[in-house]
Amino acid sequence: MATKPKLGQNFLRDQNAIRRIADALGDLSRQTVVEIGPGQGAITRALAERASHVIAIELDRELAPRLRAEFPPDRVTVVEQDVLAFDFAAASVAAGHRLAVAGNLPYYITSPILLKLAASHSALNHAVLMVQREVGDRLVAAPGSRDYGLLSVTVQMYGPVAPLFTLPPGAFSPPPEVHSTILRWRFAPRFVELGVDGDAFLRFVRQAFAQKRKTLANNLRAAKYDPAAAQGAFAAAAISPQARAEELAIEQLAALHLQLEKDKAASSGEAALSG
Repeated sequence: MATKPKLGQNFLRDQNAIRRIADALGDLSRQTVVEIGPGQGAITRALAERASHVIAIELDRELAPRLRAEFPPDRVTVVEQDVLAFDFAAASVAAGHRLAVAGNLPYYITSPILLKLAASHSALNHAVLMVQREVGDRLVAAPGSRDYGLLSVTVQMYGPVAPLFTLPPGAFSPPPEVHSTILRWRFAPRFVELGVDGDAFLRFVRQAFAQKRKTLANNLRAAKYDPAAAQGAFAAAAISPQARAEELAIEQLAALHLQLEKDKAASSGEAALSG
């Protein structure tokens, strides 16, 4: 059937790759798997053979009924819905355990889906995802590398990401213009470990990476941090004010954030006393 470019449809045809993706999810015999964008069901078939149950989320109104016709409902539940609106928490409660996730993520909506999965982390165990190679490089990037940035830190705060293998355009129909990377993401948030509040820290990270060419000190000044307080925080965290955010490991960013929050609390306390 004809593909719909606006939905980012590039269907995987490589049978060896399909097997490797399903195998990368591990033992699924007692596991419910959520598949994002099953398309024509190539990966769904492999998952249905291995998993206790598969929930296939398909937005295409033509493909969803075809999937329902092919797979028995006791093995595969087809949900005709935008994955951004899917309730992973409710599905996890219904399954009685944290979910596994698989998916060939449409290139045009990859970041929103990753953020949706991050927000649903308490309901998820691990995911094996296919993304554009360029995005995959950003997700696994280390500090100081060209690809390290806001997306790297945000995703890695929710657990380790590891690349598995890369596929050429010819593995798909129609062939995309880019290579694809398959990676595994294990959900193990680091907020408690690093002693930071999730929302506050990620807000700080967005500010730190706001202008990639600017120093961290300049980005914080633009975010309305007091320059004197920021200088003190840099010194306390043993970080150069001339450093750029992409040079700092997550642990360093967390240390700087905590020092800034400590200084802010101290200033608020002094203001309250003087008032």
